[in-house]
Amino acid sequence: MGCMIKHSVSRWCFGSTPLDTLCELLPQWGVSGIDLLLLDEIPVVQRHGMECTITAAHPDAEGIGEIEKGFNNPAYHPALHGIYEKLIPAAAQLGVKQVICFSGNRAGVSDPQGMEHCALGLAPLIPLAAHHGVTLVMELLNSKVDHPDYQCDHTAWGAALCKRIDSPHFRLLYDIYHMQIMEGDVIRTIQSYHPYISHYHTAGVPGRHEFDASQELNYPAIARAIEATGFDGFIGQEYVPTTEDPFEFLPRAVALCSAS
Repeated sequence: MGCMIKHSVSRWCFGSTPLDTLCELLPQWGVSGIDLLLLDEIPVVQRHGMECTITAAHPDAEGIGEIEKGFNNPAYHPALHGIYEKLIPAAAQLGVKQVICFSGNRAGVSDPQGMEHCALGLAPLIPLAAHHGVTLVMELLNSKVDHPDYQCDHTAWGAALCKRIDSPHFRLLYDIYHMQIMEGDVIRTIQSYHPYISHYHTAGVPGRHEFDASQELNYPAIARAIEATGFDGFIGQEYVPTTEDPFEFLPRAVALCSAS
């Protein structure tokens, strides 16, 4: 079976490199997409024949729409609806198929309540996403190290929200780094919940840097498990480079995440 996995990088990890330069460099390493782009960055990438794989968040002036202020708080729903009612069609017009979203921090809200609130807040946006052929993608993040109190911090919770919403236009971004910290058992989790996952992110554990032999994750085995599910989307490199040349590890990262 030929490798179906495609490769991308998260823009913020290579933020010191001008976007035009980044687009010129990436194809030589088999990278065809860039994650987490703002709307005005997307045409720049596309002029180079690259793909915007998923948009960045586009929060309002109060920070609503960022990681901490998401759909689990009904007080944020009016602002979130305003943000996504613009972002979804704008992304679609640019040919982007995935738009990121977040649960928000718990702030005292129980997990069942948070799921109820997320489902309520997302419900009006799902028909809009379906109309435009866009998928809203909620990212799974760890609440142990990087994002204290974030609610969508376990795959089972995110998958249950997907089942509740019951639409192919709502899916999860499974961040391998974050979920290794929260729950481990990465390969079996992917095997169990892959129907609800539309995008993957990588990084080494511990540290969120390059995943060399000093790290605890076996990325070739993970990539094979992902490909075995029939996944034909993107694995996005989201490690923070530690070397003077930020691209030094990238060819190796791509190779380690290429299943075939």
